[in-house]
Amino acid sequence: MVAWPSPELATADFPGLDPQWSRYVDVISGADVDAGQSRRWHVLDNSAELAAKGLTPVGTLLCVHGNPTWSYLWRTLVAAGANPNQPWRVIAVDQLDMGFSERTGTFRRLADRIVDLHDLTTVLGVSGPVVTAGHDWGGVISLGWAVNHPQLLAGVVLTNTAVHQESSTPIPWPLRVALHPAVHGWGTTTSPAFLRVTHALARPALASDVRRAFMAPYKNPARRGGVGNFVADIPVDATHPSFASLTAVAEGIRELSVPALFLWGPGDPIFSDKYLRDLITRMPQAEVHRFEGASHMLHEDVDVAGSVFEWLGTAQLPTSDTTSAPKGLQAAAASSADSETFAPLWAELERRSTETSDAVVDMSTTSDGSSISTSKSWAELASEVSQLVRGLHAAGVQRGDRVSLLVPPGSTLTALIYACLRLGAVVVLADAGLGARGLSRAVKGAGPEFVIGINRALMAAKTFSWPGQRISVEALSPTLARTLGVRMPLDRVRELGSAAASLPAEPGPDELAAVLFTSGSTGPAKGVLYTHRQLSAMRDTLQQTYGLKSGTGLVAGFAPFALLGPALGATSVTPDMDVTAPRTLTAQALADAAAAIKATAVFVSPAAMANVLASAFAVNAAQRAALSDVDLLLSAGAPISTSLLESAAHLMPQAALHTPYGMTEALPITDIDLPEILQAASDAAAGTVAGSGNGVCVGRSVAGARVAIAPLDAQGVPVSDLTSDVAVTGEIVISASHMKDGYDRLWRTQRVSEANSGWHRTGDVGHLDALGRLWVEGRLAHVMTTASGVVTPVAAEQAAERVPTVSRAAVVAVGPTGTQAVVVVVETNPTASKSALATPELAAAVRTAVREVGVEVNAVLVVPRIPTDIRHNAKVDRAALARWASKALAGGRMSNP
Repeated sequence: MVAWPSPELATADFPGLDPQWSRYVDVISGADVDAGQSRRWHVLDNSAELAAKGLTPVGTLLCVHGNPTWSYLWRTLVAAGANPNQPWRVIAVDQLDMGFSERTGTFRRLADRIVDLHDLTTVLGVSGPVVTAGHDWGGVISLGWAVNHPQLLAGVVLTNTAVHQESSTPIPWPLRVALHPAVHGWGTTTSPAFLRVTHALARPALASDVRRAFMAPYKNPARRGGVGNFVADIPVDATHPSFASLTAVAEGIRELSVPALFLWGPGDPIFSDKYLRDLITRMPQAEVHRFEGASHMLHEDVDVAGSVFEWLGTAQLPTSDTTSAPKGLQAAAASSADSETFAPLWAELERRSTETSDAVVDMSTTSDGSSISTSKSWAELASEVSQLVRGLHAAGVQRGDRVSLLVPPGSTLTALIYACLRLGAVVVLADAGLGARGLSRAVKGAGPEFVIGINRALMAAKTFSWPGQRISVEALSPTLARTLGVRMPLDRVRELGSAAASLPAEPGPDELAAVLFTSGSTGPAKGVLYTHRQLSAMRDTLQQTYGLKSGTGLVAGFAPFALLGPALGATSVTPDMDVTAPRTLTAQALADAAAAIKATAVFVSPAAMANVLASAFAVNAAQRAALSDVDLLLSAGAPISTSLLESAAHLMPQAALHTPYGMTEALPITDIDLPEILQAASDAAAGTVAGSGNGVCVGRSVAGARVAIAPLDAQGVPVSDLTSDVAVTGEIVISASHMKDGYDRLWRTQRVSEANSGWHRTGDVGHLDALGRLWVEGRLAHVMTTASGVVTPVAAEQAAERVPTVSRAAVVAVGPTGTQAVVVVVETNPTASKSALATPELAAAVRTAVREVGVEVNAVLVVPRIPTDIRHNAKVDRAALARWASKALAGGRMSNP
């Protein structure tokens, strides 16, 4: 057994730390504060382990902790370094006066600590390639070493740190408190308060033995002097002795062209997202992953080691010449597409810029309930877009800047979107349907340079401290404008545009165009990146698949779809409704919108369609006639029942009813119409087509799209190889020219989604039938592993919904993987007043129905309403429902989910 190098270490318990990594190193100091003196460092170093295993390391990972942690923070990386398939020497240092290194009795400033690290690596014989890794103030010190050793540097890893503090804003409040003369000495040195507060930032809370391990080097005030000195060395302004050193590092990293990885806990009250955004501007080549829900103690919250070593295995790390251009995994490649065939989204708007026919129509309701419409012609819209392009540019919006648009659907939002796209700014679209918390998370994560919004949105921006300069759509009083931090109103932008002489150059096809957010129905909404080429490919696919073209009248009951109207050459209108709640769309509002533009196409979500049909009894003859002229109905975003489509066919008798399958990452991918849906159901019932049944048939791939399957193994995990074999259930994998460019600041999520190069793993499960039709069986996260095998939820839910008194069903599993019990949660007609176990009669009927698709049900629960996502009012978070069902079946009072 390997012994600890000192009694002090031997008497403590350090979960996850191997004694063979621990060693002491004597180093002659070159720092001005004690030049020439020998100082004893404690480090974790896996070089002996590598040698014992006969492994030659790829390079050295140099890890530097911050305040008030120690090298223990990096223990998982030290352990991972001895992987035979990817060996790295990992050195995690205890800085002088910290951890188990020597207490020097001197005040070591930032410049001293950067020299200290150089002295140590010289004695340790560190040679290239070196990847530095730093956390907290250790990030600055590691970057100082990186800037000073370009000949050795191969990469940079940072977790929750900062290199620059805007002079116009104060340092984070926890640090202001710690620096206050009345608090500093007691809070950082005399007592362990600073350590306890820092450790309390872990999400979830640290295990007691891990917390004790972090506290172990700092048991008394004499051991905590370095903690207090570290806080005192924070450069709060330009007069601070370490300000120049910090500035040198901050500017020096701009010259580093090596690959970089930034891993971040957005919940950190100290090193918030604003410091991440600053780092991205200095090292734009960096891959970034924000772990929603994680905080300052990121290494304890998430698998940092897994991310780092995955990145090390894929990033193109330079081995000698570090002066070359960035070489990260996501380095841009020349597009093989022919740029001459590319037409940007605004091409149709420019082509029709002299036409006086309607381009966009806004709907509203008068006090007496009557619908009114106001329109903007193609010429007016083109003129406004041009004016806004010039005005936004004059107001400081630059090519590549992110602009969050928090404006209701309508002509103003349409003009702003096309103006931003034409300018080359990146449109950030996160709608209010995400809910207050979800919207705030999305905007903060995207980090816009500008926010353009209505009053309510700007109040939220102020309340939740959203980043970005603020521009108000509505006129504000000077007092309210100051309160909300508004820089200027949109009318002032228009004035600037009228005064500007010319338009800036157009952005290129492969420049970033938009960040579009997913619905957040199965976790935090993800930002999806699109280039101009990909958005244009989406437009082209919609035109080719559905014949949407110049002259089409498009009613968009799902607001994001209306934004493509001008690109398609279609006159577009959003009905008078609450866009955050699709179920508020009525048949009257839909019909009035259709009448306003003589609509030929309608796009609504299934939830909106359900309420339209429920309110159809109230439409008058003129409204019914307007709906009768519709020749295309699209409904997507969630599964839609055949009965609902058949009812829609009575309301819009001339319409071809289509239900495309797709997602924020790519839409559409497949398509199917009502006759094909009925035929697929017939094929499944008769068993005449191999693979038909067990799910929702969403049709065949649209032109330019491909679908494959990653089969599930016995544990319900998709394998790496793809197949198009019939009746093989697995994760649905897609490829298309209009597919996303990536996920925004979610590097690891993107890595998973692109596990098969050129394909996107959707997170849906399903299979193909013998006619090439795709059948969706549910979400990968909702796959159940029972004692009898893998079960997907959709077929069982469809079976349960065939019971006459069941209006909606969700099938979930509780218990350990491999022996999970299947639970069916149902809404009934009439609606139940509270959640409860189903009656014996209902439970028996559901069990019998579900058994017909080969699934044994262990329990049936009745609820007043199955919770769904905000945006679609249709997608069920079965994982959350499973957690509720598990508690409900454990006994005690049963609450509603």
